Amino acid sequence: MLENLISYDDFMKVDVRVGTIVEALDFPEARKPAYKLTIDFGPEIGLRKSSVQITKHYKLSELAGRQVLGVVNFPKKQIGPFMSECLTLGAPDSEGAVVLLNIDKPVPNGARMF
Repeated sequence: MLENLISYDDFMKVDVRVGTIVEALDFPEARKPAYKLTIDFGPEIGLRKSSVQITKHYKLSELAGRQVLGVVNFPKKQIGPFMSECLTLGAPDSEGAVVLLNIDKPVPNGARMF
């Protein structure tokens, strides 16, 4: 049984939204292999940038247009010369490499997870 139960109100404090990747670039200055993403979270939130360590499973050429989930209410984080403005969500595979969480049907950018 899980010990750290939270309330629904606690869960709703984490603002997870759907966004579409509009640009993906190499991030050679990162300590670990990574990409820099620009994600469109819709008119209410706009464009946000995110550093992601997803190079094992994804090529830059296949990322633009893909919908992803991201936490949009974290503070910005400086990662080397890059300012990450949201946390793109993923889960580790059996070797620890990140696999993006995604939506199986298109939804509007900015849709909130609940």
